[in-house]
Formats: sequence, C-alpha cells, structure tokens
Amino acid sequence: MSAPPTTGVTLAARALRMEYGAGQSRVVALDGVDLDLAAARFTAVMGPSGSGKSTLLHCLAGLDRPTAGAVHIGDADLTRLDDRRLTRLRRDRIGFVFQKFNLLPTLTAQENIVLPLAIAGRRPDPAWLGQVVAAVGLTDRLGHRPAELSGGQQQRVAVARALITRPWVIFADEPTGNLDSRSGAEVLRLLREAVDMLGQTVVMVTHDPAAAAYADRVVFLADGRLVDELHAPTVGAVRDALSRLDPAVAPAGR
Repeated sequence: MSAPPTTGVTLAARALRMEYGAGQSRVVALDGVDLDLAAARFTAVMGPSGSGKSTLLHCLAGLDRPTAGAVHIGDADLTRLDDRRLTRLRRDRIGFVFQKFNLLPTLTAQENIVLPLAIAGRRPDPAWLGQVVAAVGLTDRLGHRPAELSGGQQQRVAVARALITRPWVIFADEPTGNLDSRSGAEVLRLLREAVDMLGQTVVMVTHDPAAAAYADRVVFLADGRLVDELHAPTVGAVRDALSRLDPAVAPAGR
C-alpha cells in the first residue's frame, strides 16, 4: 500500500451532482461541485442546513455514489469502482470520524483502534501504533472498553482508529457534535496535530465557526453549490461568511 501524499492534490471532485427522487419530488443535493483537496491540509466544509455538506462528504468518501461527476483519490475514480474495489479503497486509503464514535462496545480501546487492520488481515506496526496512541493521549486507557471512557476519550479512540491505517484522507462528520466544549476542543486539536505533525489530510463537516477556525481552509456550500471559501480562517470571518449565506446566523460582534 502506497504512503499518503504530503504535497499536491490528494482528492479531486469534478462536476459532482447528486439527485434524490424524480419528477416534482426531485431534490438536487449537489449541483456541479468542483473541489480540489490539498494534501496535508485541514479543510472544513460549512453551509446552511440543507446546503449539501454531508452529501458532499459522503460522495467524496465513497459512502454514496453521485448521480454524475467523478471523485479521484490518486489514480482511482471512486465513481467507477465496483463494490469490492471501493470497499478495499475505503479500508486502505480513507479514515472516518463520526459524531457518534461508532466504537464496538465489547472491544477494548486498543482493539477498536486496530480493528480496520484486523479486518484487512494485517498486523499493526508497533512503532506507528505507539505514535498514534501517544498522539491521542490514550496510552494508559488502552485496556478500557468504551463504556469505561468519557465521550472525549471515545472520540480520541475514533481518531486513532482513523489514523492507524495511514489513510490518504480522514473525513470527520461533525466530530465534536456529541462533546462538551472542552472535549470538543481536544478532538479538534488532535485533528490539527494530525495534519501538522503526521502529514495527514483532513476534511471536516461542521456547523461551528470555532471548529472551522482550526482548519487551513473553509469552503462554503449553498443549495448544493460551492459559493465561497476562506483561507487561514478566524471565528469572526467564518461567522461573517455564514451570515451572508444564512441570515439566521449572527455575524461576528453582534
């Protein structure tokens, strides 16, 4: 398995379109999205409710097949892979961090972390496992099961699980949605450090301007289209951009 790239474009979407239903009930969730994701960078995806954020993430990650368009990771077009090859690519090149942790309750923290490797019939590299565990601060909790861990610790296990295969991209869908502000900040710092220290590429859907400010770049969707972006975002700049898309969002300072 090739190492994840640290320069250039890790993932590219072209003319991405997703439709649900037909006739008068047809809904266009994505409407011709073009997006390049730079390697070893942290990108946040934002927009009003119903703008297509989660749909975009699911299509980029190969969880959903778009109605039209292409998604390339390296030389592979996810939209053209059969189910077997798509499953293998997701297993080897993509990591996931979800809002609800998705840990197996009967497994210890360490068993949950190495589960993607176990499913693939591979043994973990002890040095990499130790580096990942140390990075997420779980060295003394590896023998605990999820019920014995706090929400923040469970999400740190999920981050470690996403990192263990050295994926090309980690997708995080509202990763702090079930956490208090302190635990959420810890998880966001972990994702930031995964980019800065481990050369990881991270894409995160969030509704929270404070979370988006951890990213290198924020892209904004409205009605299924990319309509704006920010580089080196601040909380205030993100709020201002959101307020232009959704009047219900108060701009910074108001």
